[in-house]
Amino acid sequence: MSDQNITPEAEPEDWPRNYFNYFTEIEEHFRRARGTSLFLLSPLDWALIESWKNAGVPLEAVLKGIEDAFDKWRSRKTKTRAVNSLAYCAQAVMEAAQRTSSRNTGTNAFPDSVFAAAEVRAHLQHAIDALRKKPEAPYNDVAASLEAVSAHVEDHLENVEELEQRLTALEEKMVAVARTRQKDEDLLAIRQSLDAELRPYRGKMTAEQLSMLERRYLDSALLERAQLPRLSLFYLR
Repeated sequence: MSDQNITPEAEPEDWPRNYFNYFTEIEEHFRRARGTSLFLLSPLDWALIESWKNAGVPLEAVLKGIEDAFDKWRSRKTKTRAVNSLAYCAQAVMEAAQRTSSRNTGTNAFPDSVFAAAEVRAHLQHAIDALRKKPEAPYNDVAASLEAVSAHVEDHLENVEELEQRLTALEEKMVAVARTRQKDEDLLAIRQSLDAELRPYRGKMTAEQLSMLERRYLDSALLERAQLPRLSLFYLR
């Protein structure tokens, strides 16, 4: 499928459901726009997608921003380098989001029919099992909280947005614990890796965007290093 045939605005009524394919749709769209099916997104790219998701940027705005960024890149007479990161598209994505700001993405962003109780319970159990392997008491506290959620998952699914907020709060608790258990050298290495990846794109993002992206990148790196599970419903297995 060519870039010209990609029309995320074609069926706007489907956007809440597509929101749950947020990561995979953005990844695939970026690959098509770039013209390669084998390109792998970097940790920075995944952190950027997560920052857009957490900021409530509509999927259609992200897809449109990617198209706009590549259209601008292709129109250049001189192309000094290939587009190797979603960060190149960050400014265009935020501009597209501003153009679609009339759509309220803060309410009913989680349609109740998207998740089945069984798949959410399995997602929670996967996280519980991983946390129970950790000797630290705070991780077991998080596991106990997840067990309580799992026991009443049908009730929680009546308000999926609230459930997502609860899981996000528990994940933030895990990040805080993981940060205290990292050596200074490890934290420095994560920061240096982030700075190296961000350097070519800092001029294309606002200070607010950079701050949010840095936090999501660092949080994701800490969870990965500590071999801790992601709790958000966007990481359903």
